[in-house]
Amino acid sequence: MAEAERVGRRGRGGGGAARRAERSAVRFETARFIERNIPNLEILNEEALQIIEHNAETVLEEIGVAFVENPAALQRWRDAGADVSGERVRLPRGLARKLCETAPSRFTQIARNPARNVEIGGNSLVLAPVYGPPFWRDLDSGRRYATMADFETLVKLGYMSEWLHHSGGTVCEPTDVPVNKRHFDMLYAHMSLSDKPFMGSVTEPSRAADSVEMAKILFGEDVVDQNCVMTSLININSPLTFDSVMMGALEEYAAAGQACIISPFIVGGAMAPVSVMGTLTQVLAEVLAGVAYSQLVRPGAPAIFGAFVTSIDMNSGAPTFGTPEAQQITNGAGQLARRLGLPYRSGGAFNGSKLPDAQAAYESANSLQNALLSGVNFMLHACGWLEGGLVASPEKFVMDADQLGILHKFAEGVPIDANAQAMDALREVGPGGHFLGCAHTQANYQSAFWRTKLLDYRPYETWAEDGGHSTFELASARVQKLLRDYQAPMLDPGVDEALKDYVIRRKAEMPDAFI
Repeated sequence: MAEAERVGRRGRGGGGAARRAERSAVRFETARFIERNIPNLEILNEEALQIIEHNAETVLEEIGVAFVENPAALQRWRDAGADVSGERVRLPRGLARKLCETAPSRFTQIARNPARNVEIGGNSLVLAPVYGPPFWRDLDSGRRYATMADFETLVKLGYMSEWLHHSGGTVCEPTDVPVNKRHFDMLYAHMSLSDKPFMGSVTEPSRAADSVEMAKILFGEDVVDQNCVMTSLININSPLTFDSVMMGALEEYAAAGQACIISPFIVGGAMAPVSVMGTLTQVLAEVLAGVAYSQLVRPGAPAIFGAFVTSIDMNSGAPTFGTPEAQQITNGAGQLARRLGLPYRSGGAFNGSKLPDAQAAYESANSLQNALLSGVNFMLHACGWLEGGLVASPEKFVMDADQLGILHKFAEGVPIDANAQAMDALREVGPGGHFLGCAHTQANYQSAFWRTKLLDYRPYETWAEDGGHSTFELASARVQKLLRDYQAPMLDPGVDEALKDYVIRRKAEMPDAFI
């Protein structure tokens, strides 16, 4: 972008041709992360919150949590004063909460373009794309396994998206690359095809270590040591189990001072109780134990209170999304996170639909709006999610990304200055007039209302004459336009070469593995 600006400055002295070239140049903007000017919706009263907090401490003290196949973790807990029996860890009341006090309530994740840095915590909201789907669906090819080319497509779309602040992590699983080597290609794609913040690999501790090493090449070792340059998604095997793979990744990131999202993976009725209060009790207990453990590894390491929560269809056993119970849990968990003094991750464009259709839109809209009102600070899966997270879709990606602009606008709140009061417009128009031509409208029309870049608001006749395209088709056309317009951000050639050398060397050290 800096190079484009320099070219633009040189071009302005070149007459009409230069001005025309400047007008036709590819330009895109990325909005700053959201700072809410609206209150959070809080549905739990003080009595309910105290009951949940008391019961969560009871779970940790009496039932305990399992740290499996991880002797080092068990020893850390013993040294901290926990009761360890086999792989079961029981925490004295108050121990986990005390350990959590060293985790920051707000921190900065830096990007290689400083203009893209994000603040996580407080009143901020950072939006990141879909994470983890092994399948892909687009208008042309239908549903199939995802590839590395698909992964790169989503990184490019994320980079071009105005309302998306973060490049994310495993935006889809590139199944055409060996399991033990794909993290190199995914990280390199985030580092080279985008200059927004990104996430590291968590599928094996050594892959987390590779992520840290590649970040040191990109940013510099001293920068990584003193700053958060990556977030990572550390899922808990609910109920109450911390496996060695995820904890091994957490240990690598926490030791390096990088942020971990400690996130119970809850399907209500299967992995947690069917009641809202019972699920919130389990979520809080698991987060307390996970964040506390990150602080045993390195006090002060950034940690995020995560809550991925869905309910279950009791007839089919399938997860359901956008439901009122899940919204209540998302909201209540936000209250618990704020009382604990931790940034909060939840929400996303969740839906169980197989296509980007009405079901997908209803469920995604319910989830997105509720997450905004629940005080979420880091929203993973904000765009691109289909079929309960099994499928990534580029069309759904741009549909959701367009709608994220609504969150930005809503979060601004309602201004009350003289211009917003519009008394001059009311005086000018008076009874029986209209406001289309008044001075206030003329001065404000460009910024007065949020504008979609995707949806079709034209009259039926115009829409029909133009082909009568569905939103799915319009989204497919927008995907193609964005990809045609895409230009990679500048990356220092020496850094780029060093990253490629690291990837080649590390890949050569291991045979391919697809399991």
